[in-house]
Amino acid sequence: MGLDNPLHIAFLLILLLLVFGAKRLPEMGRSLGSGMRGFKDSLSGEHEHSSLVASAEQHAAPAATTTAAAVPVAPVVAPVREPVMAVVREPGTPVA
Repeated sequence: MGLDNPLHIAFLLILLLLVFGAKRLPEMGRSLGSGMRGFKDSLSGEHEHSSLVASAEQHAAPAATTTAAAVPVAPVVAPVREPVMAVVREPGTPVA
């Protein structure tokens, strides 16, 4: 009872489509593929520094423009309350 039956694979794909939606499945596939490629490259010892540097520069440029336009927001801090001292009584003792 594995995934050797095409009906099982179709059922699994329909279930994934219902759970994650049509928009998330391509993103998840790309992420899984890049993770598997990275894992394979780390095992084989091959590193593509030039493509990694180029992709890092592409991702860094849009991030720098969006953060420069953002307005800094002050953090919200809750007021500090004084500790409350309470009298603890033994169970079964009458309240005075």
